Amino acid sequence: MPASTKPALPSRAALERMLDEAYRGPAWHGPSVQSALRGVDAERALWRPGPGRPNVWEHALHCALGKHIVSERLDPSVRPRFPRPRTNAWWSPSPDLPDAAARAQAWAADLALLDACHERLLATLRRVPRDRLDARQGRVTLGEQVAGMVMHDAYHAGQIALVLRLAESTAG
Repeated sequence: MPASTKPALPSRAALERMLDEAYRGPAWHGPSVQSALRGVDAERALWRPGPGRPNVWEHALHCALGKHIVSERLDPSVRPRFPRPRTNAWWSPSPDLPDAAARAQAWAADLALLDACHERLLATLRRVPRDRLDARQGRVTLGEQVAGMVMHDAYHAGQIALVLRLAESTAG
């Protein structure tokens, strides 16, 4: 669809609501990210559905990193470093830690990181001028990237739920 015929972006308030619904819920479309992750411990989060396939922990870090990147794009004057290593531009590996206590502590820290990245995206969205949402980056506007994070969270919440169900079905 040519840029001139694209429908207008939702209001800032609508974007905030949609971001929060996809992340915190309740979501009409299925699990929110938080509801998909509720009750998941570090050991379950590390289960991998196959070689080279992301585990739940990596999906959670991927969601955090996506929110971090879009926040940074909205306000490039605030550029904190993402505190986890990356396997590529949008993915971070789950940690390889020696014992269950260290894994549990790291999982709790990464869930807190995911929450912090979500809060930072919301705060950045509230703070930046409306014309910043209309600024182009490549083919899309920054506002479209914010809307894309809604879809991104909904997609990965579903992926997390599927990986967890697969893990349950293969448990002996």
